[in-house]
Amino acid sequence: MQELPIAVTKSKSVPVHIISDVKDLSAEQKVWAKTNGFKAQTGSVLLFANIKGGLERVFFGKSNQPLDTGKLASTLPAGNYHFEGEMDDAHLSSLGWMLGAYRFSKYNNKKDQDAKLVLPEGVDAQDLIREVEASYLARDLINTPANDMGPDALEKTIRTIARKFKAQVSVIKGDALLKKNFPMIHAVGRASVDAPRLIDLKWGNAKHPKVTLVGKGVIFDSGGLNIKPGNSMALMKKDMGGAANTIALARMIMDAKLPVRLRLLVPAVENAISGNAFRPGDILPSRKGISVEIGNTDAEGRLILGDALALGDEEKPDLMIDMATLTGAARVALGPDLPPFYTDDEELAQAVSQTSMDVFDPLWQMPLWDPYQKMLSSKVADVNHISTGGFAGSITAALFLSRFVENAKSWAHFDIYGWTPTAKPWMPVGGEAQGIRTLFEVIKNKYWI
Repeated sequence: MQELPIAVTKSKSVPVHIISDVKDLSAEQKVWAKTNGFKAQTGSVLLFANIKGGLERVFFGKSNQPLDTGKLASTLPAGNYHFEGEMDDAHLSSLGWMLGAYRFSKYNNKKDQDAKLVLPEGVDAQDLIREVEASYLARDLINTPANDMGPDALEKTIRTIARKFKAQVSVIKGDALLKKNFPMIHAVGRASVDAPRLIDLKWGNAKHPKVTLVGKGVIFDSGGLNIKPGNSMALMKKDMGGAANTIALARMIMDAKLPVRLRLLVPAVENAISGNAFRPGDILPSRKGISVEIGNTDAEGRLILGDALALGDEEKPDLMIDMATLTGAARVALGPDLPPFYTDDEELAQAVSQTSMDVFDPLWQMPLWDPYQKMLSSKVADVNHISTGGFAGSITAALFLSRFVENAKSWAHFDIYGWTPTAKPWMPVGGEAQGIRTLFEVIKNKYWI
């Protein structure tokens, strides 16, 4: 993980002013602004030099999106900076800077950004660092190609984090999945040379409220025998984005020492092609006892989640959350930046919706529309894992998962994209953390004692 661009001293740092009107500038500064065409528009940057030619201060056009300050981290010259003057939200403005400084340079010689920020007074450094490190972790995991981020590497990542926070990890791997009754995880991953597995992390006091996170860990999705076309397969290293985000969220929870009994379940597989790959038309048993007809091997994520959710549900958690890069239908409906979520717990839904707006980590509730269950009907099994007719793909995927949850007091499913296709000031193109800042705040506020 790259070094965070935080400066430790305000000495010799350059002030950054967030302004909404050039009227706020001095006469000399107004002349310079006019010369450079600076009108304090959203996200515009003006560098103002002193008489010796050194950088004296920076002006930044105020935005309705406080994370737009990420542009400063990627455009300002090397040096230390600090915000000066009134700010709407010092924490979010600082967070934007940190997120905008992210670079995935593991495979090239690009250096980390050198524009460092002195954190404003009143900003809790620990809280900020926790958020930034979690986002960097999720981005790094998603950006790492599948040749270096297979099920084994994902397991090693979780074990490393577990050691740091004194958590326990157990793993069920390969044919042991059949012996332990995880047939769908085994079926999806058995064609790969990197054995499928279920990674199970536990942390915290068993007497505290039980929070279970389940993350889809398909490290690469070829589509299986229903093979994807090349252009659809190009980004499939990101199909473990659900796992990446739940791992990052788990790290935040443990780092903050929230009073919960945390469990993280990551079914880690590669949906590969070989002679023993599962097929369209197969009927798979499941841990829940539901027989599942396979309509398309390219809808594999909900299968591995079904077995993992069934396990998590058995201990009746107070809250169970799953995150998955599950359907293209979610992207058609809401685009890449606004992940839908599904829950029948309206109190939880309201908390997630409001918090997502407060922390600028957008999420949007979609309906668990029960009449669509009939779209998952099968003539030969209890259920088909995909809908007929192509309608409501994200909703029917959520409905399929709901069949594996009955004991959890509260459950929510997040159909994330996990990727930024078009750069924003705080989000470079590549893997992205989605929803975890929101969920951390919701969990903290719900269970903090």
